[in-house]
Amino acid sequence: MSLRALSQHDFQQTVTSNHIVLVDFWAEWCGWCKRFAPVYQASAETHPQIVHATVDGDAEPALAGSIGLTGYPTIMAFREGLPVYKNAGYLDAGQLEEVVQQVLWMDMDEFRRQAAEQLQQQSGQRQAPTAEPAAAPIAHRAGPAPGPPQYGWPGLRTR
Repeated sequence: MSLRALSQHDFQQTVTSNHIVLVDFWAEWCGWCKRFAPVYQASAETHPQIVHATVDGDAEPALAGSIGLTGYPTIMAFREGLPVYKNAGYLDAGQLEEVVQQVLWMDMDEFRRQAAEQLQQQSGQRQAPTAEPAAAPIAHRAGPAPGPPQYGWPGLRTR
């Protein structure tokens, strides 16, 4: 399957209308992006049921900024419209395949439950002032993370 180039105009629609979407944020000047491109293309051919999309970060700076891009290449995975994985840095074929398998087999009911609990905890912390500063969000927890540069679900092994 071929790669699908996305822009800020079709990004959200693509993510929400497909079951699983992997997005590779890249830049032409990035050497690691050039090394990762054939790995990503091979994954697209191996997994035609998954949308493999790309975003040129230089051509789409608003989109790259909206996701909190910290480096190239950055891989994001979306399942059922929800961001479930984000990693800045090169992945080899085995590491990318592990991410794909984790996304394919993850329990979305559990993911939603944990994301709701995390959101409820964060809301409770904002309402009740305490003497201690609120703890930073856990980077390896599931859910739409409001700021950590890397997030996913419990048990996901990242680099």
